[in-house]
Amino acid sequence: MGNQKLKWTGEEEEALLAGIGKHGPGKWKNILRDPEFADQLIHRSNIDLKDKWRNLSVAPGTQGSTNKARPPKVKEEGPAVAIDDITNPPPNTIPTIPPPPNRRILPSELTPDENGNTVVDTKNVPRYDGMIFEALSALADGNGSDVSSIFHFIEPRHEVPPNFRRILSSRLRRLAAQSKLEKLQNFYKIPDPLGTKKPAPKTKETHTKLRQANNQASAISLQMIEEAAITAACKVVEAENKIDVAKLAAEEFEKMSKLAEETGKLLLIANEMHEQCSGGEPMLLA
Repeated sequence: MGNQKLKWTGEEEEALLAGIGKHGPGKWKNILRDPEFADQLIHRSNIDLKDKWRNLSVAPGTQGSTNKARPPKVKEEGPAVAIDDITNPPPNTIPTIPPPPNRRILPSELTPDENGNTVVDTKNVPRYDGMIFEALSALADGNGSDVSSIFHFIEPRHEVPPNFRRILSSRLRRLAAQSKLEKLQNFYKIPDPLGTKKPAPKTKETHTKLRQANNQASAISLQMIEEAAITAACKVVEAENKIDVAKLAAEEFEKMSKLAEETGKLLLIANEMHEQCSGGEPMLLA
């Protein structure tokens, strides 16, 4: 039996969500027996998983009708702040602005990936892919970069959810399966564009032109080239995601059209039967 008094950790929550994405809600025994999640959920039982999933599935702000709106309490204690202190702060005082809290991703916003191994926030997929291309372009390792290197590059530069490492692994595998990234064992890198081989120089004039071209290219800022490549990659990924959404919508529309057509045929047959019955005509049912 699980320990009901033991507080859930972030790792356990991630394992629970990943297990639901792989096996589906209600398959608590399968999740606990799965070697991928058994170590993280070793102290949890079926009831623990069921209760935790029910708590995660409750949307914020729907705790019940008993929580009535209450007027905000006004703090009466503490010295009043002078207007001069607000408009003219001390010269050596640097105001500290707390970082914005990470938005909690609701279970309704999470969907299983193509392998069913984890859950991905579909709304932020283009942003995550852009972070990945930015990290790989900046690391620029010829042998590729592993998940840890990419994660440690992105985490201090962007706001990411607590389970981003698992999302990152899923997105890297997905991009590699789509041939948008090249995977070498456990390392990923941006594939080299086709047709980048340089022709062999034939004459002295060719050597001179190549030197001039190299000198001109060195004057261009490398940072501008990298930013342009990252922007283009983000645009391509975003466009492909929109195409996928449009295809799904078209398929759904086609299904609804066929259903409406079949419904119309049934309605026409029903009207004919009603007219025959109203006219007193005998009707045979096969």
